[in-house]
Amino acid sequence: MTRPWRRLGSRSLVRDQWIDLRAESWVTGRGAALDPWYMLHWRPWVHVVAITPDERVVMVRQFRPGAEAAMLELPGGVVDEDGEGSVRAAAERELLEETGFAAEGFSEYAAPFNDPAHATNRVHLFFALSARRVAEQALDVAEDIEVVLVPVAEVIAGLPQGLVAHASHIGTLYLGLLAAGRIVVTPTSQK
Repeated sequence: MTRPWRRLGSRSLVRDQWIDLRAESWVTGRGAALDPWYMLHWRPWVHVVAITPDERVVMVRQFRPGAEAAMLELPGGVVDEDGEGSVRAAAERELLEETGFAAEGFSEYAAPFNDPAHATNRVHLFFALSARRVAEQALDVAEDIEVVLVPVAEVIAGLPQGLVAHASHIGTLYLGLLAAGRIVVTPTSQK
């Protein structure tokens, strides 16, 4: 049986508007001391699978320094600290700011942890239907985003081929398209 760990201490190494990196001391359930164990204390994130009336997924292409490449991803970002109100409000805001699109029927379908071994935040996943461009992009200083509309069928066919290289966005797309009824799973016992 897996036993919980105990945190003995925590000290901040870097803390600013983007990140709170901490060196923590833990004792595992089996008694092993882990010091330091690095943890990222981030605010919650949101990702949005927005689908247009003509069955295209609203996606974004932006440069990612870790990959040193521009990558196709989903709109999303960090829930604001200023009491944004809800993760749904953050999802609606991120979709509008990054793409200029608004949508109906925002539905949260999952809220998994981002990286539970080293990060405390959850990623709230939404799908939204009837997405339409209603405004110009309102990008942050650090954003340089190209809006890309990809037919749902091309997303489904392209995911195993590397269309999206960001692991959490791959899972978000599969789950989002499943939740939105665009992917149907047939149990093997019914084949």
